This record gives sequence, structure tokens and C-alpha cells, in this order.
Amino acid sequence: MTEKLKIKLSIADRVYPLTINPDQEEGLRKAAKKIEAMIKQFEQSYAVRDKQDVLAMCALQFAAQVEQKAIDKNDDTTNAANRLNDLNDLLHDYLS
Repeated sequence: MTEKLKIKLSIADRVYPLTINPDQEEGLRKAAKKIEAMIKQFEQSYAVRDKQDVLAMCALQFAAQVEQKAIDKNDDTTNAANRLNDLNDLLHDYLS
């Protein structure tokens, strides 16, 4: 069994101690960096007074990206299924 790793991540001027699996470290550190960059971008672009507002905007941005990827993936799957059905129909017609 893999030993847990204790790390500290800083997000929005707060430090969060975490106990994680070692294989999660890279992803968590990259996510924290993306959040920090997005916070900086929002603070420079908008007159935001409260960190909670900035964090809510970040959460919305990330959630929207996840949802859009799911929608795009579903569209790709539907298109692939339609093309496979068309190919199946062509093969059926050819072999009949």
C-alpha cells in the first residue's frame, strides 16, 4: 500500500494542508497554479473586493469548462455513431 503524502497548497492567500496519494500531487499542484493565475486575471480585469467573489468566479469558470467538454464529447460520440450507422448501412446494401 502506498504511503500518504502531506503537502500544503496556497490558494487565495490561504494555506491548505492535504494528505494525498503521491500520484495526485502533480495534478493538485497544477490545479492550484491555474486557480492562482485565474484569481490574478480576475482581480486585474474586474473591480473585485472580496476573495470569495473571485473564488466563485473561478469555480464557475472551471465548472463551465468541464460541462463544455462533456457536451463536446457527447456531440463527438453522436457524430461517430451516426457515421458508423451510415457505414453499416452501406455495407449492408453492398452485401445484399
